[in-house]
Amino acid sequence: MNMMSSGAARATSIGALAAVAAAASAFWVEQRARAAERRYQAHNHLVYINGTRLHYQLVGEGPPVMLVHGNLVHGADFEASGLLERLARKHQVLVIDRPGFGHSDRPRDQVWTPARQARLLHHAASVLGLDRPVVVGHSLGTQVALCMALQEPSSVAGLVLVSGYYWPSFRLDRWMAMPAALPLLGDLLRYTTEAWTARASLGQAVRSMFHPNPVPARFIELLPREMLLRPLQQRATLEDGSDMVPQARALAKQYGNLRVPVTLIAGAKDRIVTPRQTLRLQSRLPQARVHMLAGVGHMAHYHAHEQIERAIDEAFGAKRTGTIASFDPHVPPTVRPIIAAHEQRSRDEAKAPLPEAAVDRSP
Repeated sequence: MNMMSSGAARATSIGALAAVAAAASAFWVEQRARAAERRYQAHNHLVYINGTRLHYQLVGEGPPVMLVHGNLVHGADFEASGLLERLARKHQVLVIDRPGFGHSDRPRDQVWTPARQARLLHHAASVLGLDRPVVVGHSLGTQVALCMALQEPSSVAGLVLVSGYYWPSFRLDRWMAMPAALPLLGDLLRYTTEAWTARASLGQAVRSMFHPNPVPARFIELLPREMLLRPLQQRATLEDGSDMVPQARALAKQYGNLRVPVTLIAGAKDRIVTPRQTLRLQSRLPQARVHMLAGVGHMAHYHAHEQIERAIDEAFGAKRTGTIASFDPHVPPTVRPIIAAHEQRSRDEAKAPLPEAAVDRSP
């Protein structure tokens, strides 16, 4: 009996210590998040769309462009890359922090699928006076951009998709993200164990994104570490990351329904999303242009300013009637036939009626 009582007492003590440690961790994480938000306050503008606060930047004059950022980061990534400044010389450019990223919130009464986010961005663009922009999406932002074009093709002048994830595949990072993306359990983890895991792994994650190139100082300056580690941003990152595979599966059924000019850009050294994803999408979109950049990784928009700007200009120009594939001159010639082999595919699909918008599993 004494042994059982002693064991129960030890278990109670361990449980109490664990509870105290969890509470201390949660307090520390919350204080760090609040300090980061005070230090790095929203320096642009806020708009409320259907009760969701969105932080945005609208600069320049000319034909409109919308930039949609990827996972982990927020809208300042396009400023750090220099792409925003370049495009703003002759375009009106809108950058929005997607829900939960940067200074935008992420209401819990919504399931924030790419299709749901696309509807929100359509509404925001309309409210802010952006008429029929070319949408440039990076990484998981390409799923949102694709949904925008599928939902309202008449409201999108064209797509420029950079380093996108288009096809379902096994991804270990997705399975690792799932527990912390769950309601309640995820909240507990993001303030305890997941908070420390994210803190320990963020540096390597960012280096992998930029591999084989170094992380630019401008990225570190404009996307402070503590802002990326806040529980809200981590929730957005984990939810979007855990949902990327089923969303790619849903979108893959509709790529043939795209009716806007599409340009695909990827880095040949991408460690985050294999560039084969881009080549495979081009096989489904024979009218798409392709730029495969040698010596470049996942953050291809830091190196593809010229290609992105040209793609935007072409989207606003005359409607394409044929397939034109474009290549970085240093791409091995063996890659080119993979793309060019699809140039003679039938264009009958272009005459088919457009079905309903992208699948949205949210209520």
